[in-house]
Amino acid sequence: MTQAPVRILPVVDRDSEAFWTWGRDGKLAIHRCADCDYFVHPPVPFCPKCDSRDVVPHAVTGRGRVVTFTVNHKSWVPDLPVPYVLALVAIEEQDDVRIPCNIVDCAPQDVIFDMPVEVVFERVEDVWIPLFRPVHS
Repeated sequence: MTQAPVRILPVVDRDSEAFWTWGRDGKLAIHRCADCDYFVHPPVPFCPKCDSRDVVPHAVTGRGRVVTFTVNHKSWVPDLPVPYVLALVAIEEQDDVRIPCNIVDCAPQDVIFDMPVEVVFERVEDVWIPLFRPVHS
């Protein structure tokens, strides 16, 4: 059994808790404005589009596309296996919501722009890290 990569864990606060913990139930949580339906990420307690304070976590499909990426060949953290893909994924629900993540379950050289991807989660302590893998038809 392979060990999960070493990760530096995020600071989980009131605003980001859903994003980092709903993965335990297989859900990707993105804040959404109840007044104008705008998705807000990174999570903050207000809507930058309409200034509403009625913003709460919302489960999205977990599907998206690779907007941009880089293949990293340097192990910035001890014991981090290389190479790995660092990408920005736009969620299916709103193209301007971009999630920085790793692309997994495929060779780095197989990642392409606009590749359809879906979320998978890696548990590290009490945090569920959203990663993305290619969608296979």
